[in-house]
Amino acid sequence: MTNDVFGDVPAGVGAIVVGNFPLAAGQWFVPHHHPQHQLAWARRGVLGVAVDDAHWVLPRTMALWIPAGVVHRTGATRDAVLCSLYFHPDRCDKDWTQPTPVAVDGLLAHLIAHLGRDNLPDDERLRAEAVVLDLLHPLPATPIDVPAPTDARVRAVADTLLARPDDPRGLEAHARAAGVSRRTLTRLFVQDTGMNFDRWRTHVRLRAALPLLAEGLPVSRVAHAVGYATPSAFLAAFRRTVGTSPGRYLNGDASSEAPGPDA
Repeated sequence: MTNDVFGDVPAGVGAIVVGNFPLAAGQWFVPHHHPQHQLAWARRGVLGVAVDDAHWVLPRTMALWIPAGVVHRTGATRDAVLCSLYFHPDRCDKDWTQPTPVAVDGLLAHLIAHLGRDNLPDDERLRAEAVVLDLLHPLPATPIDVPAPTDARVRAVADTLLARPDDPRGLEAHARAAGVSRRTLTRLFVQDTGMNFDRWRTHVRLRAALPLLAEGLPVSRVAHAVGYATPSAFLAAFRRTVGTSPGRYLNGDASSEAPGPDA
């Protein structure tokens, strides 16, 4: 079950309504959707947005366009403030049909704050909205997918790795813990998620690393926290999987290199 609209989204004179919603560490809103387009941005902290198996991490330099009607969850690993811009579909010229990351620079951030004022005259609001729409440019960054398994044996292994991405055990040990053979778990992982065990675990580790990196933690600490022995091993896995460095990915520049086979 999903909720239609999260929060009060009143009609405005223009196309955009701005709302701010504090999020405590670990707080996630239930799956929901809006009749308006939404731009989700972290006014403070780092946000996560999940659409099915896709997951975006949003530092303050990136927002996510969520088309009207798309079911999603929004949350934060640390205390944050979700700033949501709601766009009336009939008064908005953006026709993006998929969730789309956009860059947020100083000008756009100031305009969002400007539009959040309750006493803004109508003519000023309309001018600011026009500039906001002009500043929304899609970024190439793509989410790191972590498909959710349905088989109970695979799900038991998946839940363990999601809770502890740094778990050092290999496929053989996880198969024993799940009460199946290595060969059976290998087959079930591919059948259930479309990925082999190593690739799926790499995606879990990289997704867990992104909020930490976005909060400014050094690569050495992040690499260790998600199960890599060295920063170079973590960076190599990130490049093989995503096709660029973590810094470029978080800044929306994910097109500098062609991704190779996953680690």
